[in-house]
Amino acid sequence: MAEAALHNETVAGVRHLRELLADVPWLASLSTTERDGLLEMSERRTLASREWLFRQESPAEWLYIVITGGLRLVRAAGDGREATIRCVERGGTLGELSMVSPAGRYLYSAEALKRCQVLALPTAACRDVLDNHPSCRAEYLGRLAMELTERLEDLALLTKADAMSRLVSFLLRQLPRSSRPGPRVVRLSVPRCWLAEQLAMTPETLSRLLARLREQGAIDADRRRLVILDEGKLRRLLLEAG
Repeated sequence: MAEAALHNETVAGVRHLRELLADVPWLASLSTTERDGLLEMSERRTLASREWLFRQESPAEWLYIVITGGLRLVRAAGDGREATIRCVERGGTLGELSMVSPAGRYLYSAEALKRCQVLALPTAACRDVLDNHPSCRAEYLGRLAMELTERLEDLALLTKADAMSRLVSFLLRQLPRSSRPGPRVVRLSVPRCWLAEQLAMTPETLSRLLARLREQGAIDADRRRLVILDEGKLRRLLLEAG
C-alpha cells in the first residue's frame, strides 16, 4: 500500500517524518524547505511480514527509509543461493547503492522481517540532491566508503576465519558505544536462523557457539538480546583464532 507521505498526516506524523529525513546523514545539511520538497514527492508504504519490498536487479526507482519494523537485505549469487547481508531497522536506509550502479538497478533484495512501514523517496530526486549539494555528496560518499569497508570485513571473515571468529567479530562490531565500564547489551533484531545465515553457519552451530561463550562467562543470552559480560575475553578469543 502506498500513499503520499504528507497527505492525510497529523501534525505529529509530519514532524516525525521530517525528523526521520533529517536523521539521514547525507540529507542532514539540506534546509528544512528542501527536505519538505523531498517529502512532498515521497510515499509511505506498508509491508506485511515476509513481503518483499524490492528484488535484486529490478529498476531502482526509489530509495527507502524504515519508519517502523525492520527488513533484511539479501544478495543472490549466480548459482541461485541467497545470503543475508545485514538487517535494517527504524531510521535505516535501503537502496542507496543503486545510485552508483551503472544500470540503475538494486544490488540486493529487501524482505520485511515483520509488518513495517517505509518512506519511499524517488531515486531521481535523491540524485539531484547529490548533484546540487557538495556537502550531501561528500557525506554520501563517506557513508558509502564505510558500507564497503564493512562488507570487505565480512568477506575477509567468511573466507579466512572459523565460525567462532565470525560470531565474536559480529558481536564486537554490534557493541553500543559507551565510555562506561561494565556489561553492554547487543539486541538481536533478526531471528537466529537468519543471523546464522548471515554468519555462514547453521542455526545449530550458532546455538552451540553461544552456549560455549556463555559457559566461559563472556556473555549472557536470551532469545533477542546478548549481554556482553567480558569484552576482553571476546577480543582474546579473536586474537587466538587469528
